Amino acid sequence: MANTAQRNNTRDRRLSTETKASTKTTELYVYVAAVVAVVITAFVVGNDAGRGGDPFGASEAIRYITFLTIGYMVARGLAKSGSRDFYDEHGN
Repeated sequence: MANTAQRNNTRDRRLSTETKASTKTTELYVYVAAVVAVVITAFVVGNDAGRGGDPFGASEAIRYITFLTIGYMVARGLAKSGSRDFYDEHGN
């Protein structure tokens, strides 16, 4: 009986993860939208046959996607360095 009363009177410990899961942030959605925009732009721009080289081809698209990826990773690193996502010990 004492154990039950003791368990009911104690509060759950408040724990935290380093930050929110990436799928819960707007950063991920903005990153995905930007990558899709770069890919679509690479397909659409410069597809005129006979006009010379493609001004925004695959190599340019890969370069911009790489820049976006580096930016996303830096943003997630900064977010992880200073925030916490709290939860109760028993998932309440």
